[in-house]
Amino acid sequence: MSQQPLPARILIPVANPLTAEELVRIGAALLDPRTGELAALGIVEVPEGMPLSEGATRARQARRLLQRVLDYVPEGTTIHPLVRIGRHAAAGIVEATAEQEADLLIFGWGGKSPPARAGAPATSISPTIDEVVRESPCDIAVVKQRGGHEVRRILVPVRGGPHAELALRFADALAHHHDATVAVIHFVPAGVTEAVRAQAEHALAALVRQHITARAEPLLRETRNVRTSILREAEHADLVVMGASAPAGEGVGSLFGALPEAVAQRAKSTVIVVKTREAIGRHTFDALAEKAESLAAADRAAEESRAVPAKVERWFAEANFHHGEFADLDRLTQLKEKQGVTVSLVLPTLNEAETIGPIVSRAIRDLRERHPLLDEILVIDSASTDDTRAIAEAAGARVVQHPDVLTRYGSFRGKGEALWKSLYETSGDIVVWADTDVRNWHSRMVYGTLGPLLVESRLQYVKGYYQRPIVEGGVLKEGGGGRVTELVARPLINLFFPELSGFIQPLAGEYAGRRSLLEQIPFFTGYAVEIGHLVDALERVGIEGLGQVDLERRLHRNQELEGLSKMSFVILQAVMKRLEERRRVRLFAELGHTMKLPRFGQGRLSLEVQEVADHERPPMIRIPEYLERRRAARGETPTE
Repeated sequence: MSQQPLPARILIPVANPLTAEELVRIGAALLDPRTGELAALGIVEVPEGMPLSEGATRARQARRLLQRVLDYVPEGTTIHPLVRIGRHAAAGIVEATAEQEADLLIFGWGGKSPPARAGAPATSISPTIDEVVRESPCDIAVVKQRGGHEVRRILVPVRGGPHAELALRFADALAHHHDATVAVIHFVPAGVTEAVRAQAEHALAALVRQHITARAEPLLRETRNVRTSILREAEHADLVVMGASAPAGEGVGSLFGALPEAVAQRAKSTVIVVKTREAIGRHTFDALAEKAESLAAADRAAEESRAVPAKVERWFAEANFHHGEFADLDRLTQLKEKQGVTVSLVLPTLNEAETIGPIVSRAIRDLRERHPLLDEILVIDSASTDDTRAIAEAAGARVVQHPDVLTRYGSFRGKGEALWKSLYETSGDIVVWADTDVRNWHSRMVYGTLGPLLVESRLQYVKGYYQRPIVEGGVLKEGGGGRVTELVARPLINLFFPELSGFIQPLAGEYAGRRSLLEQIPFFTGYAVEIGHLVDALERVGIEGLGQVDLERRLHRNQELEGLSKMSFVILQAVMKRLEERRRVRLFAELGHTMKLPRFGQGRLSLEVQEVADHERPPMIRIPEYLERRRAARGETPTE
């Protein structure tokens, strides 16, 4: 009996979500029931000469369309909608297949094969599918859809070989899923001797025993025309599964073989043609010329992807989410539970009595009671002098003061210090941080940054962004916030860390990350914590591991100009420090930590000198108490 495992990861390129239902159901039936996951892939093509970032809006639209695919997924099956940007669909599919480590690609075949262009190789299925098949990134199944969900009889014509074995394995999985019978049919030439027929029957029976565990029906037929006979048998089947077959003489363009393609075109039932991963032979000058051109195109694409501006543009389009993509909290909760991860929400406070109560209440109501997305909610306070802590506790949060955490290491003032210590105080596999000086707080501030981490396994850290109105003279003005970002952080990033230049609000206070990353990076203790996170996360996971999400609009308390000046000074210090460390050069003999602030008016003129600097906390993974707490949480016995 065959012990070949079923695919653990299946990728389904989706051109039209409205016709993807049958593909998704087939994929769900073929998955390994223990660890299998589906991914629905949308490719956004951006023409040559146009910046890849132009695909950002279309990528967001594509993700929304892919959400419809989730409605077709059988209960208990996990599916991830993915959108990738590229110049050509085929290259994007191959790249996504490698990224997802997919075992199987399932394509839908919409219609007749298009005619070949003059001077171009023959097109077998479609230009995109053909290009992907020639690259052979993994096993491939092409589905010619005819509709209908009831499957009682599955026909599998076999002639031997690895493609036929793959067809049998998939037919067996589909038969178990639908409680169907597998009719395995083999054809011999008309008029063969009894000895030859007996030998064929014996071989067919052995093949069925080896690969089929569902109800099986071995059939041996004599025929003068295999194609006609398969089509006749297919009239009595709900589904046909065939292995690719491309013997000599069928032509370079016939990637699956003329026979399976003809059956797929003409059969009245759904036909699945499967092909194992293998190199495609090239035996003609035209084929070699095509390969050379493909390699040249691949080299150009690789060169483009290595260029920082193109890399940033592509990232901007692919990793730019909208909170609305994750607003189905039931679905998001199912995804979280399927992955077996825990989530901690951390709310840092300093004199936020006016806003903290409604924030905690809404987080508990929306994200714990109605939808169990959060496993813990921690308010970490920086020694507030108002009623912040009492209000937060009354609303249902666990509250700690950061000076009381890890007291052996002392305490610094600042938000970054609170965030660093919150890693020690929480246990979630994913940590979500959200500011608490927000007057229009909504639970999207949490599920917006959490969602991409649950949907895309490659992402490690996700930053929020939003419109930031500003209040001037008691008047609310749109677009006036984010002054430090635009005047200080953005120019610095573009100059020294251009890979981060696609972040819309690098200093935003809403973000989420995987603990496995967060515990490995240092934390600045004050204003520089956000810029430090991005620089250090970039170094560890690359831009591919980072994402951002549109949270729409946020109303919060705006700082006075002097406070913004201090913030800018600290951010400049942090960037200079990282530059010196990364480039291993000394840019300045000494970085200044004091700031002179002019004071004048009413006969007074002076300079006030203030110490304005962030300290830096080491990665939490280096703190013995943290390691001991993590071991205890995992039930491990401390080692001597």
